[in-house]
Amino acid sequence: MATSQQKHWPRLDVLEAIRLRRSIRRYSDLPVEWDKIGTVVDAGRVAPSAGNIQSWRFIVVESHPKRKALAEACLRQYWMEEAPVHILIVMLLKKVREFYGKRADFYAVQESAMAAQNMLLAAQVVGLGSCFVSAFDDEKVSEIFSLPADVRPMGIVTLGYPNESPEEPLKYRIENVTFIDRWGQQNIGRIRDVDAVIWNFRVVERGIQIGNDFVKAVDLHTRDGRRKIVEKLKEKTSAIRERLEGKKRKQQP
Repeated sequence: MATSQQKHWPRLDVLEAIRLRRSIRRYSDLPVEWDKIGTVVDAGRVAPSAGNIQSWRFIVVESHPKRKALAEACLRQYWMEEAPVHILIVMLLKKVREFYGKRADFYAVQESAMAAQNMLLAAQVVGLGSCFVSAFDDEKVSEIFSLPADVRPMGIVTLGYPNESPEEPLKYRIENVTFIDRWGQQNIGRIRDVDAVIWNFRVVERGIQIGNDFVKAVDLHTRDGRRKIVEKLKEKTSAIRERLEGKKRKQQP
């Protein structure tokens, strides 16, 4: 359930957020409100983890010198500097190793990745652009933030208002990546009515695409243009309400 602070944000279905999310590498210079940053971080906090150990920690980075140093440590990905906020996700390896031994590091990466995905989707819902960065020099990142030996960086989520609208990248179709009961393309024959299954999925897929196209069309308008549209809708709504009230008054004895 949305809180009172979230009422001004668009109600975006989770499947829409998954479909609309893009990796944004160009950002505007607008500052990001702390309520939105907090919402994104909190989405990471509630991600699932092995044994609910929650071996992740999040470092919010706003200062330009540290963002620049982090971009340098991420194999000179200088586009990151444009993003006004970075969220560094680190893993508390000692904590998870106490419970899971040899599998600990594997679990720590898994749960931190799930936290990152939650953040990416939350950013989409609150109107921010984001990108997950996993290519970096571990030692340099650890040095920038003085991380202890048993705390290891897992990834960085960049945040900010997007200054680009990337097209949807090509993806494999569901029938190309899904097997039933065993490995191999021969499994497609094990679905009783594959044409019906795929056709139904395609209908949903086309519907989502239509919705995406509509969102893009709306984004072509300037903020001022959108404001004028809303004002016109309000005027029409008020006019309809007045007519209805007028009819009710006439019907009263």
